[in-house]
Amino acid sequence: MTPGVVVPAVRFDVAGLVPAVVQDGVDGRVLMLAFMDAAALEATVSTGEVHFHSRSRDRLWRKGESSGNVLRLRGLALDCDGDALLVTVEPVGPTCHRATRSCFDPDGAPAESSTQGFAWLETLWSTITARATERPAGSYTTSLLDGGVDATARKVTEEATEVLLAAKDDAAASSAETRRALAGETADLLFHTLVLLAERDLDPTEVVAALRARHAR
Repeated sequence: MTPGVVVPAVRFDVAGLVPAVVQDGVDGRVLMLAFMDAAALEATVSTGEVHFHSRSRDRLWRKGESSGNVLRLRGLALDCDGDALLVTVEPVGPTCHRATRSCFDPDGAPAESSTQGFAWLETLWSTITARATERPAGSYTTSLLDGGVDATARKVTEEATEVLLAAKDDAAASSAETRRALAGETADLLFHTLVLLAERDLDPTEVVAALRARHAR
C-alpha cells in the first residue's frame, strides 16, 4: 500500500464506503468527489489507476474505463479521523463527464489546466532540503552542498551559460531538439539555483516575496 494509507486503518461507513476527494497533483485543483470501498482502494494502489465504487451500478469502477480519461495515482492520504481520503492524481484528459477539467467547473469551462505546473517545485524543494538535512552518501545534491557556496554558486554560473548557449541555438534554427535542449538546460539552472538557496538556508518564499513586491510596482 501507499505509505500512510492501510486498508484496515480506513474508517469505512456502514455501507463499506469512504469519500475520496481527487486532487490534481500539479496545482492542487479539486477534480471530483467519489467513493471507494476496500476493493476500489486495493485496485487503485495495485494498478496505479484510480478506481471507485459505483453506487449507482453497485460495482467496482475504474475511472475512465469507457472514456479513456483515467486518473493516474500519484499519492494517497488519510484524514485525521480516518474517514476520508485525499487522492492525488495525474489526470489524462478532462475528469468530469461534461468534458470539463473538474466536476466543480461550470459547463463550458476549458478542460485543460492553464497553469504552468510551478506547484511541483514544492516537491523538488522538499527533496533538496531533505538532502541538506540528511546528507545521504552518494547523492549529487549532497556533494554540491558539501562544497559550500563556492561549489553551488559555480554550478549556477555554469548552468546559466548553458541556458544562454541553448537559447542562441534555438534562435538560430529552432527545432524540437533545440527546444528540448533549452528546456533541459533551464531545468538544470532552476535546480542548481534551489540548491544554492538551500546551501545559504534561504527559503524560496523570500524570492517569491521579492517578485511579488516588484510586480506590485
